[in-house]
Amino acid sequence: MSSGFGAGKLRNRDENRMYLAKARVEGKETSMATNGSAGLQDALLDQGFGGTEDLVSDWYIYETMEPAVQQDDMFPNAIPDCDPTISPRLYHICMAPISLAVLMGLSLLVKRRRLHQSCWNGVPGLLSPANFLEEEGNRGLVAAVFGILFSSLCVLVLDRDPLPLIAQSSQSTREYWKILALLYYPAFYYPLVACATVRHRLSYLLGCLLSWCHCLVHIWQKVDCPQSPKIYRYYSTLSYIPIILCLVLLSLWYPALLIRSFTAQEDTLEKEVPGRGYYKKYLKAVLSKRPQKGSSTKLDESLLSRVQAYLRSYIYTPEEGFRIPLKLVLSITTAVIAVYQVALLLLVAVVPTIQIVRAGMTKDIVVLLVQFGLVPSENPAVPGDMEKELNTVKYYLWSLEVCYISSLVLCCLLTCAMLLRTLVMHRTNLKALYQGAVLDVFYKAHILRPSQRAIVCWMSFAGFQTAFACLGLLIQQVIFFICSVGFTFLIVIPLQSGTNTHLFKIIRNMWPFWLTLVLAVIVQNLAAHYQFLEQHPLRKELTNRRALYIVTYLLFPINVLVGVLAGVWRMVISGLYNAIHFCQLDISLLNRNVETFDPGYHTYCHYLKIEVSQSHPVMKAFCLLLLQPAGPEGMRGLRAGGVEEGIQLMQPKKAPPSRARFKQSRARWWLAYTLLNNPSLTACRKTALSDPTANGTQLSPPKP
Repeated sequence: MSSGFGAGKLRNRDENRMYLAKARVEGKETSMATNGSAGLQDALLDQGFGGTEDLVSDWYIYETMEPAVQQDDMFPNAIPDCDPTISPRLYHICMAPISLAVLMGLSLLVKRRRLHQSCWNGVPGLLSPANFLEEEGNRGLVAAVFGILFSSLCVLVLDRDPLPLIAQSSQSTREYWKILALLYYPAFYYPLVACATVRHRLSYLLGCLLSWCHCLVHIWQKVDCPQSPKIYRYYSTLSYIPIILCLVLLSLWYPALLIRSFTAQEDTLEKEVPGRGYYKKYLKAVLSKRPQKGSSTKLDESLLSRVQAYLRSYIYTPEEGFRIPLKLVLSITTAVIAVYQVALLLLVAVVPTIQIVRAGMTKDIVVLLVQFGLVPSENPAVPGDMEKELNTVKYYLWSLEVCYISSLVLCCLLTCAMLLRTLVMHRTNLKALYQGAVLDVFYKAHILRPSQRAIVCWMSFAGFQTAFACLGLLIQQVIFFICSVGFTFLIVIPLQSGTNTHLFKIIRNMWPFWLTLVLAVIVQNLAAHYQFLEQHPLRKELTNRRALYIVTYLLFPINVLVGVLAGVWRMVISGLYNAIHFCQLDISLLNRNVETFDPGYHTYCHYLKIEVSQSHPVMKAFCLLLLQPAGPEGMRGLRAGGVEEGIQLMQPKKAPPSRARFKQSRARWWLAYTLLNNPSLTACRKTALSDPTANGTQLSPPKP
């Protein structure tokens, strides 16, 4: 009975298919629709719901005969939750009390400065994580701890359990645990940086043990569970790479400090006043500088030399006698880690999805895309094999993936280049402020002294730099991805396939309009150069004013259209410029009159005030001289050779007078006498032609 029923179903399916095909061939739409509906109703009444399912499955005549893609081939199997041998909760339960005990033990090695110094001989004291206003110390160690702290912040933002001590947190309380975790992680990693600040052998030993424990546990967890179901199977392991690298650096740094404490003999004054060596080097470099004689500005520089000079301005090279502040080192370190974390998240969140869609693309979906006109086809009304269209769709998806990865790589390179540019500009600004040239850095005169706002900006500078790097990378990725996709699908792919897109059609149909605009711009430039400008050796004058007025009136409508294009270009170039330089805090993205509304630049200006007023190398060197004891022990380090060297640096050598020098002086006096009696000759001198500020010519100050 069942076999007969199945044969009847197959027979009815064949009859319905032949019936509909015959109706399309003969073109009897109305009559065949009526008879077909009657036949379909009879089939539904005879076969029941089983016939309905067969009819729905055979409704599309263009049925693909390819085998269905297996689900396992399209989507990878679900990755189960991996429980490492040392779970994060167990790790933090064990290490948090140890970190607290280390902090309490280290506080016994530090004396109090103000509060009840007579009690217990001034111990315990308050631990300091680092001397942020000093230029010497364990800068790499402090930067590594800040890198661990920021990477932990990136992990807890996307984690289901932001606070490892609390497992299986609910959705309603998860945000509160995230806020608590923002305070927990700095306290958890506090001993890693405080052990180096105490400068004691016991603290170095504790730092070795702590860094080794943290490093071994993190490496063991990732080796035990390299894959996780969060976002991408290897995302958890890749996001922990900065943490592991920083812990490896700490595991090597603390043993080196411990060994050095046993072998090296450090001076007592070096221990009490950190940064003494840098201040001496800076002062020596400043005093030993000589003005370069015979240096003149080159009037004609080649294009290659200009390009090389521009590229060198983006490459930070260490300079003798100058060291960038510790806060800037921390901000650049965390900003680079932020670029890595954001780029990794953007990569693993989009690229695997595009690959899965490309692998699971079928001909049924291609038919739908062809009908909507998204995929070109030779005969979209009557689809055929669809093999060519399927390959076209896969090629489109592959091109989309290439555009995404290429734009992401370009954004990372641009952001890192801007961060290097920040180092160069910061060194230039600091050197100018050290010399007192305030107007070379700021638009208006500023008093370089601490204030409430300056202290707040100094504290938040590193955080602002890191956040701006993250946001800048996201904005650049969106802009460059859209631009790369538009360039690929509107220009590159149509040129490869030989098809005309809407862009080419618009350009082809509107070529007289574009030609008119180009000719109008060329005519105006030629007329301005040859007809409306009268050039003299020393000045330029406006001429043919009547013709100038006529041309200005006649070309006004065309200039309106040119202005529309110029406005579009202004919008594009300003958007690209602001997106690329978004991570730079040393420049303002707003006009000078409203630059105070730029929070990044405002923070940077106040940060410079604190750095210059509190960490000026010459001021620190002078304070070291005042702090030096006046007894014989204090004068022991001040040798006669050093005094003699300082006198030689302060007093330049006097060259013996010669006949050539006498002639040069006499010629200069004659030149001065001639210029005083003939002031008009001043503008004809070579230096006046090359430099408008030479020979006493003053430029008008910029208007506020």
